[in-house]
Amino acid sequence: MRTAAIALAVSVSALSLTACGDDGSDDTAVQKGNDITVGLLLPDRDTARFEKFDYPLIRDEVASLTENKGKVRYANAEASVSRQSEQFQKMIDDKVDVILVDALNSKKIASDVQKAKDAGIPVIAYDRLAEGPIDAYVSHDNELVGQVQGRAIMGELGEKSEKSKVVMMNGDPGDPNTARFKDGALSELQGQVDIVEQYDTKEWKPSIAKANMEKAIQAVGLNDIAAVYSANDGMAGAVIEALQEAGATKMPPVTGQDANLDAVQRVVSGEQYMTVYKSFLLEATNAAKIAVAKVQGRAIEFAALTRETVDSPTAKSIPAMLVPVVALTKDNIKETVITDGVYTVKDICTSKYKADCQAIGLE
Repeated sequence: MRTAAIALAVSVSALSLTACGDDGSDDTAVQKGNDITVGLLLPDRDTARFEKFDYPLIRDEVASLTENKGKVRYANAEASVSRQSEQFQKMIDDKVDVILVDALNSKKIASDVQKAKDAGIPVIAYDRLAEGPIDAYVSHDNELVGQVQGRAIMGELGEKSEKSKVVMMNGDPGDPNTARFKDGALSELQGQVDIVEQYDTKEWKPSIAKANMEKAIQAVGLNDIAAVYSANDGMAGAVIEALQEAGATKMPPVTGQDANLDAVQRVVSGEQYMTVYKSFLLEATNAAKIAVAKVQGRAIEFAALTRETVDSPTAKSIPAMLVPVVALTKDNIKETVITDGVYTVKDICTSKYKADCQAIGLE
C-alpha cells in the first residue's frame, strides 16, 4: 500500500546496498502450498508496535496469502535473550516452515539461525539484522533513521547549535540497529553540537534511560541541556519524565522512534519534538509476503520483493527489503499515522490532549 506517508519518505540508503536481489533459490528450502506455518519471534512488549501492529499485520497477511490455510505461531521474548533462544528452539522442534525473527541480540542468535538452517527451515531477519545464515532481511534504512533524528535536532537548534549541549540516549548495544541509528545521528551532530553525555541502554529499558537521564541532568545541569537524542519513543518518554521531575518548565527538543501512540500525543502537546514513523504496514505485510514466497518456492516473487542487499558480520549480499522512514512532527500527523490508519484523531486527541490538538488543527 502506497500512502502519503511513504511519499514523504527519504529513500537514500546509508547501508551497503546493490540494485539487484538474490533470485531467492535455495536447494534446502521446503516448498509447500498454502498449508504453512510461519514462526514469528518478537523481542519485547515495551515497544508498543510489536504487539499492536507487527504481529496482527503479519498474521492477517499470511492468512490472506494462503486462502486462510496458513497460520502464524507467535512468541515474544519479553526482553530476555535466553527466552528468545528457547522460543527459537521450540519453533525448530515444532518444524515450522519458516521463521521470522526480530533478534534481541544479533550475535547470540546466530547459533539458533544455524540450527534452523541445518533443519532445513529458512530464517528471515525482521526489523533487526541477525547474524548467521539468514535467507533475507526486512527492515528500514536504520542509518537513515538516525540521520532523520539528528537533522531534526539541528533544525530546531538552528544558529545556536554550535555551542549547544546535547545528551545522547542510545539503544541496546546488543541490538545491531543501535550502532546504525547512532552512526546516522552522529553524521548530523558530530562537530556541529557539543555532545556532553552518551549512554547505552540495556535492552532498551525506559527505566535505565530514566536513570541515565537523571545522571546527565546532575552532570550537565538542567538548564544547560539544549537537546536530547533519544533512539526510540519508550526511552523518550522516560527522558521527558526525568526532565519534568527535575523541574523543567520548557522541554528541550527530544527525539524518538516508532510513532507509539503516547509519543504522538507528546508530539501534539510539545513535550516530545519528533518521532520517526516507520510504516508498520509496509514492513509487516512485506515480511509476510517474503516468508510465504520463500516457503512456496516462488523465486521470482522473492527476488522482486528483495531488490537490495545488505551485509552482516557473518554473511554477505543478504537479500533485503528496506522500507523508507518519515520524521513525524506536529506538522504532518494527518499525512502519516492518520492517513495510514495507524491511529484515528479520536485515538490521539483524548480529553487530555484536546486543546493541543485544536491548536494544531487536528480535529
